[in-house]
Amino acid sequence: MSQGPFSALSRFLGHFRWAFMPLGLLALIAVGVHAAADTLDDRLLTLVDLVDAAFDRVVGRYSLTESLVDLLSLERRTTLARVLTLAWELSADVVLALPALGYREEEVSTQVRPRFSLHLPPRDTWRAMLGRCLLKPTTMRWIRPLATALVAVAGACTVARLVQGTVYLSWRELLGEGASDVAARGLALAALVGLLWRLGWRAVLRNLQHADAASEAHARGLARAFAYGLPGSALVAPLALAAALDASPLLSFVR
Repeated sequence: MSQGPFSALSRFLGHFRWAFMPLGLLALIAVGVHAAADTLDDRLLTLVDLVDAAFDRVVGRYSLTESLVDLLSLERRTTLARVLTLAWELSADVVLALPALGYREEEVSTQVRPRFSLHLPPRDTWRAMLGRCLLKPTTMRWIRPLATALVAVAGACTVARLVQGTVYLSWRELLGEGASDVAARGLALAALVGLLWRLGWRAVLRNLQHADAASEAHARGLARAFAYGLPGSALVAPLALAAALDASPLLSFVR
């Protein structure tokens, strides 16, 4: 049976799936981490202000150090908060997004066109890994995949909001307020569902694989199960919480 141009294009792009799928997972996680970090800017500035106020109270007691009271101006505190947020964001990207680059699929030949499948070994299936999460829990096994899921939803919401705003502003004059709003919401929902369907669960799976393999190799015993990977998990946990509470307005697409 002859194949059309779209089938040929699909086959051609399929040869590069090994590259763009891991990069897509990395990009979705990075966008979600950035969206979560954006919501923490003001909170970090408040924390910097509190630390600066405590510092001022200490150095202001003595004439020798009272000149240090004005060491951090408002502008410097704002800059410091932004630098801390950026450092936090980049560190979370290293913890959550870099494992996505290890994502691999295998090509399965068919009579019509090739398709791709994960072909997970029996020990790396969802059921097997989730079973080990329950039977042999570790900090990495629980926090890393859950954090990835939350920031992936935040990343998909960010892209969906961009689609909604672009479509609404572009089509408002052509279709009117009501129709353009309905179209924008519909396309935003399609983008949200599509990203989570094509990339979101794969990002969670890859981080679960990474956490499971690391836990099996290094987290033997109760103390090691808790301590191994704890710094990275503690780093991403607040960002994941911010992603869930502040950066994932799921209901906004249907209200």
